[in-house]
Amino acid sequence: MILSYHGGACIRASAGDTTAVFGPVSKQSKNFKPVNFGADVAFVSLNDPDMNGAADAARGDKQPFAIFGPGEYEVKDITANGFSSGSGYGGQMRNNTIYSVQFDGLSVLYLGALGDMDLPSDVLEMDAPDIAIVPIGGEGTLSPSEAEKLVVKLEAKIVIPLLYEKNLKAFLKEAGAESVKPVDKLTLKPRDVVGKQGEVVVLGG
Repeated sequence: MILSYHGGACIRASAGDTTAVFGPVSKQSKNFKPVNFGADVAFVSLNDPDMNGAADAARGDKQPFAIFGPGEYEVKDITANGFSSGSGYGGQMRNNTIYSVQFDGLSVLYLGALGDMDLPSDVLEMDAPDIAIVPIGGEGTLSPSEAEKLVVKLEAKIVIPLLYEKNLKAFLKEAGAESVKPVDKLTLKPRDVVGKQGEVVVLGG
């Protein structure tokens, strides 16, 4: 799996000829550049222009299957479960969906714009995710300290921060990872996460 960051809460995950996008930025966003690639599957955690641009992740034969909200999903070689949670992103309390995704032999937990530390029991009882993608921006989403406490509780092997434009240094300090530098992309195979615990990777180049 190859992971790359595209601003805000947008992460691209590709393996073989399948591409998934989490939190695609729409053309209506005033804060981030809209998604600029095609995807087969688009996971929308929050109905906000900063992360609901599923329709904008279409290019040629890549017409994304858009996933909005809780439920069980299976698309191509991706299986996913969505769980309801809370977010104050944008200044008002709204429903946010956490996605647990199995793709290319790896488990990905995408927390979207999560602002509520009180997660559904189904999420807390899962096996430790290989990759946890977590917001750290505050302002209605998790603060750096809350994000660090949560990923420790989840026992995530790899941690990728989102919405980090203002709070990256604070989060890296909380995680004891001040020396971590951003990378353009992260390439992972299942064997690469064996034995890891809470390793922070900053995507962004």
